[in-house]
Amino acid sequence: MTLKHRLDSGGTIVAPGIYDALTASLAAAAGFEALYLSGAAIAYTRLGCPDIGLVTMSEVAEVITLVRDRVPTALIVDADNGYGNALNVQRTVRLFERAGATAIQLEDQSFPKRCGHLRDKTLIPAAEMAGKVKAAVDARASDETLIVARTDAVAVEGFERAVERARLYAEAGADVLFVEAPRSRDQLDRLVAALAGTRPLLVNMVEGGDTPLMPAAELGALGFRIVIFPGGIVRALARTAQAYYASLAATGSNAAFADRMFDFSALNTLIGTPEMLALGAGYDHFGRDHSATDEETAA
Repeated sequence: MTLKHRLDSGGTIVAPGIYDALTASLAAAAGFEALYLSGAAIAYTRLGCPDIGLVTMSEVAEVITLVRDRVPTALIVDADNGYGNALNVQRTVRLFERAGATAIQLEDQSFPKRCGHLRDKTLIPAAEMAGKVKAAVDARASDETLIVARTDAVAVEGFERAVERARLYAEAGADVLFVEAPRSRDQLDRLVAALAGTRPLLVNMVEGGDTPLMPAAELGALGFRIVIFPGGIVRALARTAQAYYASLAATGSNAAFADRMFDFSALNTLIGTPEMLALGAGYDHFGRDHSATDEETAA
């Protein structure tokens, strides 16, 4: 079932954040039906930098390709502000769709953008963003590739203006609406009341961010159709890595940390090393069999 059909069928989709093929494979193995490739998570892990518009289109496209080679799970991709104007957006959509994106998220921040839960964001005019959404819709090769329109207007222009922008983006053809960083349960309720009948709504859970943290089931009961947890995996891994390096520096050994890490064999089992080696050996055997047949025929 495609993500589009899944949204049509009802219920709530939970999409955990990923940033590479390993985290994608782990999330898929946990049973999630969609994944969220976070631009912030790529900035954190690939660049070691904050989410302030430093990640490029080509870097994200490379990650999409690597993830798609590893898992078939629906993939919602954070495309920031499309990396430029409407023509840049079209190139981004074509590239990301070919690489394997199932849904492509665009936001109405100016360049350079910054994380939706950081302060001092600036926006492009609503009409310009609507044009970028229309450009994205026109550029996609398949109607199954969804365009997610995000507005950061709550923090910049206020709640009511954010709702107005979201409606305009729906009119431009967006398949999913994402109003970033509502600041209270009341604002979450009001978003659903204002927009739920317009398009499926996506909501973002950020630990320590502006939006109150709520379980996916509760958000689904409110009326949100997609719940993303984009940066949670990076925050979890960063804390674990910090503890690991501190332990190694203090003790000169991994023994004290052994109960909190996979050993060599366990990690290889997790990533499917035995199965991949067996698959490769099967092709080696195929080649040997055919070589022997050719030699017998020549004789």
